[in-house]
Amino acid sequence: MNKQPSINNLSQPIVQQLITRADALRIGVEKDASGVTLVDAGIDHHGGLEAGRLISEICLGGLGNVSLTHTNTAPQWLLSVYVHSSNPVLACLGSQYAGWQLSHGEGKDAFFALGSGPGRAASLREPLYKELAYEDKADKVCLVMEVDKNPPSELLTKMSKQCAVEPENITVILTPTKSLAGVVQVVARVLETALHKAHELKFPLERIVDGAGSAPLCPPIPDFVQAMGRTNDSILFAGRVQLFVTGPDEDAEALANDLPSNTSKDYGKPFAKVFSDAKYDFYQIDQMLFSPAQVSVTAMESGNTYFGGEVNLDLLKESFGG
Repeated sequence: MNKQPSINNLSQPIVQQLITRADALRIGVEKDASGVTLVDAGIDHHGGLEAGRLISEICLGGLGNVSLTHTNTAPQWLLSVYVHSSNPVLACLGSQYAGWQLSHGEGKDAFFALGSGPGRAASLREPLYKELAYEDKADKVCLVMEVDKNPPSELLTKMSKQCAVEPENITVILTPTKSLAGVVQVVARVLETALHKAHELKFPLERIVDGAGSAPLCPPIPDFVQAMGRTNDSILFAGRVQLFVTGPDEDAEALANDLPSNTSKDYGKPFAKVFSDAKYDFYQIDQMLFSPAQVSVTAMESGNTYFGGEVNLDLLKESFGG
């Protein structure tokens, strides 16, 4: 394995800050029967934007900066989530990407979630880590789940074993999509969507040197499908990303042309409508849809920058309302 930073170790100070400031951040902290620490950032506690910002930096494995800024992309929506990482492949694909499928039970009582965050690199349950040539056997790990109820203790115990870490050294952060913290941490995946699509397009990951992105902060809404739709639409219709890459200009130009969301056959309507048209089967949706609206790709050897995609304020307004 290549010598790379420990994303679990780098993110631990942020995890501890989240726990220490729990009252101020309006989040809940409790010990599950399994011994795992659960952080409630929107189920029984209000949470908020700052909690979401910190959770987003945890998701990035301590290798990215997340801030809330004034937007100039969609002027009627005051805030944007801005993300930058100088190690975007490891931060986004190795940590932030929600790639660990977690489930327990059957029928109406079944629990299912996708785990994201640095703890994924301790479990190594995904083939992606062989491609990244990365593992992170840390003493303490953290995972994030986009759910509206606590995971079963049995699942947490199983996760502990798969991460080879004692339960008392695991923190699991829960961020419902309808919550303010949940909205921030999903929209903060704007850069990650570009990295994931670049990977799907088979662009060599080792040639992606640096990256940044931003997307408008969508208003939360109680309905789960609508909430998921809005967070996706923030990125699909108004997310903007810049990547810095090595290699020939024609490769950078091709990446800029192929990355934007409007290259997908499913582009053109709010995501909640796309999801319903697919009969709520996520895997029936064109996976090339999940990418920013607009991209800039700079070829570092030449200094030339190539552009693709466009911001679509009409579709954004249709999704957000108002």
